[in-house]
This record gives sequence, structure tokens and C-alpha cells, in this order.
Amino acid sequence: MAASGGEIKKSARLAMMELSNMLSVPMALNAIVRLNVPDAIWQSGSNSPLSAAEILAHLNLSSSASPSNLQRLLRLLSSHNVFAEHHDGVDRRYSLTEIGRTLVADDDESNGGVSYAPYVLQHHQDALVRAWPLLHEAVLDPDGPEPFSRANGGVPAYSYYGGDDAANDLMRRAMWGVSVPFMEAFLGEYGAAGGLDGVGTIVDVGGSSGACLQMIMRSVPGIKAGINFDLPEVVAGAPAFHGVTHVGGDMFKSIPNGDAIFMKWVLTTWTDEECQLILKNCYNALPVDGKVIACEPVVPERTDSSQRTRALLEGDIFVMTIYRSQGKERTEEEFKQLGLAAGFPSFRALYLDHFYTVLEFQK
Repeated sequence: MAASGGEIKKSARLAMMELSNMLSVPMALNAIVRLNVPDAIWQSGSNSPLSAAEILAHLNLSSSASPSNLQRLLRLLSSHNVFAEHHDGVDRRYSLTEIGRTLVADDDESNGGVSYAPYVLQHHQDALVRAWPLLHEAVLDPDGPEPFSRANGGVPAYSYYGGDDAANDLMRRAMWGVSVPFMEAFLGEYGAAGGLDGVGTIVDVGGSSGACLQMIMRSVPGIKAGINFDLPEVVAGAPAFHGVTHVGGDMFKSIPNGDAIFMKWVLTTWTDEECQLILKNCYNALPVDGKVIACEPVVPERTDSSQRTRALLEGDIFVMTIYRSQGKERTEEEFKQLGLAAGFPSFRALYLDHFYTVLEFQK
């Protein structure tokens, strides 16, 4: 039986109420990470369902801490499958789902125990939160400062991180927590399938500390030399890794030579013209048959309501708000055209991850 016009309007109003209040979800997520709730529940793998009062007891917080307010946060996040609620009709207890488990550091000491918790905190710093009410300015004045700069005294996001040690450290931990699981998938599929065969020297453009480059070199013994290329002030504090040379410079001017060039979430924050220049400099740094391996979010051609599409489009608006009003996530075809404009005759996209896509530009 078809829904009546009145029922359709009620559903529409309910949907708009949810959308209008959706800010509650990331803010609740930020709160439970700041309170260390996931660690209190996980307890080295036991993941035993706990009440809000029991969680607070594990956290050794002050006696004034509110179990009822914590439970309200847990109920909201349970509706988004971060926690599993166990309700016997009287008491409510909570354990971590697979989604919630991403907020607890893994047991791999070799990578320092990574989690998505720093990623949550990094996205919700005061300086970033201040930018969101100015998002409409990206529409009204796309050539002007991005919302982040407008909200923070004209300071762009990259300069903000460069001038604040605590924010920069949080950014590094956030990106490391996201990078490790992706790099493991990348090396397990792309590397194992021979994507890096024949590469003697690899350049990581925008490689920050060089940790991802180290992972590549450990996994592919044939690569004898790695060049970690980033801004001089970034590589100045990079740690020493066997076989890795840290080189400071400007990717808009030139890029060190190598058999392959790797970059991860670099192109997304730049305009089409800037991306063409970056890729052209990559082209000039490669031998015949050399290639660029770019790992970027790739938005679908058609918009749907799948979780993947929503996550990608949300990330696109984050870029618009925080980094560049005209930086953007792109479709596969848009990336192909950027490569062709830079001189790369061959292109392919490999969907090895739900968020990042591996883009291969062959010279």
C-alpha cells in the first residue's frame, strides 16, 4: 500500500530533523575518544559489555562525572554501530563493534599501535570546527581564502600545522593511523601483484616522515633506494631510515628522479592546474616506462546513498572547507584527463580499498 501524502511529509520532516542534528554524531564521537571510552571497554581484548557507570569507574574520573550523560552518548553512537548495546530491560551495557574497534590501538608494536582515534581528534580541533559555519563562503568567493583561513585570521591549514607543534603531532598521528591499514592493503595486493617490480629507486612525494616509504622498501626487497621528498621544514625533523634519503624541495618546481613516484592524498588538495603541474614535474623525473602511483579518494560518476559514496563526498567537502575551496576529490575520468594533460599516455585505476584508489600513470 502506497504511503499517503501526509506520511511522506512526516518522513521528510523527520529526515530533515536528523540532518540538522547530525552534528551531534561527530561531536559525540570526539567526546568518547577524549574520555578514552573505547580503551576502557576494550581492556586488552576482553571487550566485555560495561554500563556507563562501570566505564567511568575504569577511567578513574572524578566522582562528579555523569553516567547518565555518558550513556546518552553511547546510545547515540550505538545507533551508528560504533557500540553494541546490550539491554536486558533494566540495565544497558556497551561493547565495541568492529567500527568501534578502529578507535583502539592495535597490538602491532612495529607500527606503534595505530588507531583512528587521533584522526577523530584531529578533525575536531577548535581551529577546524571554527571553519564550518563559513562553508558558504566557498560558494560565494571560490577564489578567495578557504573557510579555514577566514576563521583563523588568514592562516591556511598547512601553515597552522607548521606553526603549532601539538597540532602537527596530532596530524602526524592521525595520518599514520589511517595510512598503516591502507599501506598494508596496498602492499598486499598491488605490491604482491608485481606493481613495483623493476623499481630500483622510488620517490615518495609529500612523504612527511618517510614511514610509508620505509614500509614499501621493507616489503619490496628489489627497491634499493628511497627518496622521501617534502618541504624542507618537514623533512628537517624526519627520522633516519635504512636506504631512505630525505630531500627537501618544492614539488611545483621539480621532483627528484626515480623509477617510480609514489604519492598519497597529495593531488586532492590542489586545483586542476596545480595537479597538472605536479604530474608534469613527475613526468619529467621519470624514465621511459616509469610511473606515478597516486593513492587518492575517487568519487563515483553517479551519486548514490551508499556508505562509500557518502564517505567520499563528505571528505570532498572537508577538503573544500579546510584546505582549498577549489581543491577537490575527482572522478576516475577526471584523474585520467589530468594525466593525459601532463603527458602520461597510459592510465589505470585499481580499487583496492574502500576509500583510497590506486591511480597508475605510466610514461
